Amino acid sequence: MLPTPGTMRCLSLPSGWGFPLDRQCTFGLLLASQLLFLLYYTFGGIRSMALQLWHGPQPAWDYSKTQDVYTNLSLIQLLVPGTHHLAYCPQKPPYLVGPLAIAFNRTPSLDEIRDRNRLVMPGGFYMPPNCQARHRTAVIVPHRNREPHLRHFLYYIHPFLQRQQLQYGLYIIHQAGNETFNRAKLLNVGVKEAMKDEDWDCLYLHDVDLIPENDHNIYTCDRSHPKHVSIAMNKFGYQLQLAGMTISRPPLSVGRYKMIKHNSDRGNEQNPRRFDLLLRTRRSWTQDGMNSLVYTTLAHQRHPLFTNVTVDIGPAPRRPGTPLPKTHKGSLVSLRAAGV
Repeated sequence: MLPTPGTMRCLSLPSGWGFPLDRQCTFGLLLASQLLFLLYYTFGGIRSMALQLWHGPQPAWDYSKTQDVYTNLSLIQLLVPGTHHLAYCPQKPPYLVGPLAIAFNRTPSLDEIRDRNRLVMPGGFYMPPNCQARHRTAVIVPHRNREPHLRHFLYYIHPFLQRQQLQYGLYIIHQAGNETFNRAKLLNVGVKEAMKDEDWDCLYLHDVDLIPENDHNIYTCDRSHPKHVSIAMNKFGYQLQLAGMTISRPPLSVGRYKMIKHNSDRGNEQNPRRFDLLLRTRRSWTQDGMNSLVYTTLAHQRHPLFTNVTVDIGPAPRRPGTPLPKTHKGSLVSLRAAGV
């Protein structure tokens, strides 16, 4: 019996006929399997896919109506620091404002940023003045030859974190020399150096040219998995990028970031083999990373707005005839300190 027009049915075929691709049933099954495969990697595994599909309606934010990043900061600065035992900060920070106005048409000076963030202590450390922070977060930023970007980052990130009532520290890990910029190794250095200062319970691995656009994107860690928060960037039209890890994410309407435009630097060229390197990560991560980290600290300085760690990480490893490795750009991840 033939299927009626407008319907698709899987017909029973005699043995030996096989499943030719031109049959509607087989084509539909192939299409469905490819769609499921794409969804699996887009949402970072079955658990993350289930959370995205069944966690309920996402909050709606109107990004045509934004607030200045320093909104409500004066309310915090007017508070008198406590001299006795402080209660824990509320579960939901009361000073959050939602979507933020981000612009890069004028580069602020370090003096201006310091004047507007009077409660930030030398080294870029901060503690809420009237309550005990529930979370201690270190923000680690690899850096070289990005001074204007760094000032934009400092201008926006300090009030963003203060409204979240975190105890935090800001570490800028500067690579000395002219070797190929090794973002991954600098992040490993930052983790090791930050843990010398404080028993941080959360580590945020940040790019200097990514600015968060919504302060409800709380910089705290997930208890079970790495947390990927920069899930929508203006550079990619605020679309969810492919992943492939079991990770947690904020809602798409919250995890928005604006990227500062810049040209590629000499010594920081894109490696055409970068995706091959990512595919080998499953085999190499236990042998290469924190347990093989070698570097020389040239300076460890506490500036008014951040801790600067300048390091010599040595020449990049290379094989004859192969390009230098470079980590994937544009991924912002948080890790629990206990799992590093």
